[in-house]
Amino acid sequence: MAHEGLRLVASSEGPDGSLGAGVDPAAFEAYCVDRWRDSLVARSYSQRTIDGSLPVLERFLMKCGCPVWDVTRDDIDRVMVELADGGIASSTRAGYLQIFKNFHGFVAARFGVEIERRFGVVIDDPIDAFNRPVHVGSGIGMAAAPPTVERLGQFFDFTRDQIATARKYGTAGRDYTIFRTLYHAGLRTDEAARLAVSDVHLDRGPFGKLHVRFGKGTRTSGPRARWVPLLDGLDLILSWYLADVRPRFGTVSDALFCDEAGEAMHTGTLGNRLRCALSAERAGPDGHFSPHDLRHACATHNYERGVDLIAIQQLLGHWQIGTTMRYVNPSSTFIEDAYRKALSANLAELEQEG
Repeated sequence: MAHEGLRLVASSEGPDGSLGAGVDPAAFEAYCVDRWRDSLVARSYSQRTIDGSLPVLERFLMKCGCPVWDVTRDDIDRVMVELADGGIASSTRAGYLQIFKNFHGFVAARFGVEIERRFGVVIDDPIDAFNRPVHVGSGIGMAAAPPTVERLGQFFDFTRDQIATARKYGTAGRDYTIFRTLYHAGLRTDEAARLAVSDVHLDRGPFGKLHVRFGKGTRTSGPRARWVPLLDGLDLILSWYLADVRPRFGTVSDALFCDEAGEAMHTGTLGNRLRCALSAERAGPDGHFSPHDLRHACATHNYERGVDLIAIQQLLGHWQIGTTMRYVNPSSTFIEDAYRKALSANLAELEQEG
């Protein structure tokens, strides 16, 4: 970190490189940041993700103007208001606060006793229900879990099977394509509703791509376009849709997903179609999910299978990596699954060597 005066006082470093008894607060905070960075490495965050998070944490701590264990609720209120007055978007402010909260929780858990001994401070969480944006949880991945791969497989099987027997083949095929696009491309409903037929580029790149021209931007930047690859067979689904389903809705507009009159579908209609499909499936309360849950599932499932967080950030069109980190909520067996995968890979290497 670039805090002025982040240095050990004389004779404060022990022979093993640890901090000795005589250390100033700034140096101890820098030591905590180093250990937090190590913890991110241990949790398999990529170097690019870590390099993006550390400057955000540094800026936030600089604005607080005191060591992390001395930050109060008033400090958080002041900094968040300052960021808002500076025109920083609410999602970006929430990302800043999430990274700070992750670091603060790490320091409290790992060094709370030592901080009380060294500085006489009982570290307390300065973020509460009255200064926490709605999307900021108590740590990385603390949001409600998205639908599992198995649950979505069950739902997609149901909606696909409905196409053959549906009274309106075009409507059933369109809805199925919408649901798969929201999930595999990680789109917001507004982005999906504003797609045009000309935005589908099946020959671009190894999988084909969607040109999302109306991605979410900041309050002053306007729409932020991005290219999204057609992964997990989405290229085949869209090819079928364009050849066999989309022509049934006429050519009134160039909208990719349109209503029976050929006009572009409203954003809210996409959510209504998902609710109708879940009702037709007769899913219980625990089996229901929203279009935004499909976006969270896209982030989580890609992360669970080893996709880098930076790649997921670009896929979802997030400005800040902290936002992407909030979207990732691995399953309760993520550690065990990762262990088994690593163990299997090691055994395979040993067998090849033998």
